[in-house]
Amino acid sequence: MDSLTQRTLNLLLVASDRDDASEIVEHLEDMRDMDVSIHVATELSAALQRLSRGDVDLVLLQLDLPDSTGLVTFERAFAFAPRVPILVVSNDDGDEVAIHAVKGGAQDCIPRDDLSPGVLRRAIRHGLERHRLLSALRSLSLIDDLTNLYNRRGFTDLGEQFLKLGRRGGKGASLIYLDVDRFKTINDTLGHHVGDRALNRVADILRAAFRQSDLIARMGGDEFAVLAPDSGEEADELAERVRDAVRNWNAGSRDPFQLSVSVGAAVYDGEGRIRLEDLLSEADRGMYEEKRSKRKVVSQ
Repeated sequence: MDSLTQRTLNLLLVASDRDDASEIVEHLEDMRDMDVSIHVATELSAALQRLSRGDVDLVLLQLDLPDSTGLVTFERAFAFAPRVPILVVSNDDGDEVAIHAVKGGAQDCIPRDDLSPGVLRRAIRHGLERHRLLSALRSLSLIDDLTNLYNRRGFTDLGEQFLKLGRRGGKGASLIYLDVDRFKTINDTLGHHVGDRALNRVADILRAAFRQSDLIARMGGDEFAVLAPDSGEEADELAERVRDAVRNWNAGSRDPFQLSVSVGAAVYDGEGRIRLEDLLSEADRGMYEEKRSKRKVVSQ
């Protein structure tokens, strides 16, 4: 008997459609091996009020509500209670909503038409386990508190394991190292809270640009790194992907700043032994060379 069968699971269901809510409640009540206490909110504002009281183990969230629609609903709920696991119930049959929600921090995204007691049971169990794992990683100081990316220690510990696995299978890896140009100016002129927002924007850009299997970290300050095992692309191509992603973000941003990054790259071909530290040093040199070249252009 596991922990889910030993205590009551406090679940917050956020759904505005009464028929949908009633059907989901029935599915939850049919999960005989789980003792679930169900709280229902029909608007996001009511859900946030309930979350503020604590004692919620998991949120089952529909995105289209009277006071919020689409992915913004998830983003607001996640920002309000980042320590509570969220399962999104999507009316979209495609993968786009699921990908964006999971990349943004959701534990899973379940298509509305796929709901059943069995599907909900599995999603709840897996979502809680993934959330516990993430919490355990935080407790081991592997996660950056600001961006929820790995920190330097997490990148170093897991990166070495990535390289070992690649070496055993004869598979290479690419490493990207970057920092934010003129980040001090953003902090000094717009305030540290805006500087924090800029770092989170970079984190979001990297999450969108790379695979879930890639290792993404904030290495400290305004510096970030990505280790992409067996990507099938040249390291320089990955670096250009980052630059393109930043340019695209700038084109659509309403923030009071524009982002610019300097990027360096290094590659491991999968043969022989190599230290992650050596790849980091090579990529770091490339990043500073690009930064110096930008300063020369400005000074001319």
